[in-house]
Amino acid sequence: MLVKEVIAIFKSLDTLTLLNQESLEQVVNSLALKINEAWNANTRKVNITKHSKKVWNEDCNCSLNKYRELRNLENWKSFKRIVKSTKRSFFDIKI
Repeated sequence: MLVKEVIAIFKSLDTLTLLNQESLEQVVNSLALKINEAWNANTRKVNITKHSKKVWNEDCNCSLNKYRELRNLENWKSFKRIVKSTKRSFFDIKI
């Protein structure tokens, strides 16, 4: 939904009135404001609760992002391995 809104915002830009630096700044500021409004309308605030995943750490994030970028089986296996070892470490400390 957000991408479609941003595309519509770009399509609605009036670039014919760009005659000087001031008009360019007005258009850019208007664009930033509209994108910010679309972002705020389509995102949700994350609440950390007692059911949140406390085992998740930066290694998990990095591994997941790497998998999402490349989408190959080796990165998926690496991600699963890191999550498993992170969980094991977390619960070893808890026990």
